[in-house]
Amino acid sequence: MKDANSVAPAFALVKCMFKNRFFIPFCMWGDVLVEICRKNGNFGGFLQVFNENCRIAVDEKVNFLKPSLVACNAALECCCCELESITDAEKVVETMSVLGVRPDEYTFGLLAYLYALKGLKEKIAELEGLIRGFGFPDKGVFFSNLISGFMKCGNLASVSATILQGVREMDGQGLSFRERTYNDVVSGFLQNGSIKDLATLIGASLGLGVYLPILKAYCKEQKTAEGAQLVTDISSLGLQLDVATYDALIEASMSCQDFQSAFSMFRDMREARIPDLQGSYLTIMTGLTESHRPELMAAYLDEIVEDPRVEIGTHDWNSIIHAFCKAGRLEDARRTFRRMTFLQFEPNEQTYLSLINGYVTAEKFFNVLVLWNEVKRKVSAVGEKKMKLDNTLVDAFLYALVKGGFFDAVMQVVEKSQEMKIFVDKWRYKQAFMEKHKKLRISKLRRKNRGKMEALIAFKNWAGLSA
Repeated sequence: MKDANSVAPAFALVKCMFKNRFFIPFCMWGDVLVEICRKNGNFGGFLQVFNENCRIAVDEKVNFLKPSLVACNAALECCCCELESITDAEKVVETMSVLGVRPDEYTFGLLAYLYALKGLKEKIAELEGLIRGFGFPDKGVFFSNLISGFMKCGNLASVSATILQGVREMDGQGLSFRERTYNDVVSGFLQNGSIKDLATLIGASLGLGVYLPILKAYCKEQKTAEGAQLVTDISSLGLQLDVATYDALIEASMSCQDFQSAFSMFRDMREARIPDLQGSYLTIMTGLTESHRPELMAAYLDEIVEDPRVEIGTHDWNSIIHAFCKAGRLEDARRTFRRMTFLQFEPNEQTYLSLINGYVTAEKFFNVLVLWNEVKRKVSAVGEKKMKLDNTLVDAFLYALVKGGFFDAVMQVVEKSQEMKIFVDKWRYKQAFMEKHKKLRISKLRRKNRGKMEALIAFKNWAGLSA
């Protein structure tokens, strides 16, 4: 049966056993059948087999067919959650009593769900008395199932009353509803437009143990603005969330592009003096990059740049500059570049490449010349501040400067590349020259600007265009 792992042949085997009166102890097949039914999501057929098994056990006094508690609860789950039948559920409970199977918290929880769904408050009160009589200390399962039943029938008033009852009975401590229960509560209140009622309900709860699952439920429902407000309220009560909770809330906010909530929660983290901010910082930066919001990235970085708990590097500024350049917002890119250098973050090859590509796209070649003059000083420096050119950066400068007609600067780049033994493909710059300066004549330059003429001749000789 276990190897088959399929409902139909398993049921057929058990029914054949009953038909031929070839009884095998329930412990050898009952729980296996429950497991197969649970995997296949089908308890309807199991209930029939369970009832027939119990009938034989009672009528013919076959003690070894006594079902396990697991099997009884599975049959009860079918009655309460699938069939939603009080008659069938109470028949299973009666059978358990006759066969001497002692119920557990889960048994009472299933009945609580069904009675709440049907609005049977007297039955619920009877259950509470039975739970006390059996001496079960943890009523979390009972309350969770009550809430789920009330939520399914839309009885939000009873949901609130049940949660508050749970808080009172447990003094706000040790109250442990299932995470699914909190998800159902938040989802139900939000779908019915009762955010204010939910806020009142949360306000009456005590301790982080109550808040955390509700925050997770907010994340699941992507109600991150409400989550951010709750975080603020929690902080005002002097309670502190852990890093993992903040990270999850911020990640949820970024995934639904609720940037303001993410910023708000990150500020709460900083004010709460949480030492590990790096994970949430990276989540926010990555989300803003993917959403193409460089202006928010710049403002965010400016706000936290002096916080020693956050490790900020040149690559963070590069991401902002690259995004601005890609969007054609060159003035914002230049402003970010100035801010970066003012704060003593050293630009690198990627910084300059992004700016060059942005300027070339906008045909602002003079700005590239200004950049080259800065890079030239760094390349010519000595010691640790000396910058090394690479092939990609040389190529970008040469192409832009040729396009702009700054041949003196072009030859400076060529000279530096030769010093550093960087290979340069001249064909690309021949093409750039022919596209932009095909009609440029040396004779005209001779009369107007002798220095530019000499630089042009030097470039043409270098590129093989002198003929």
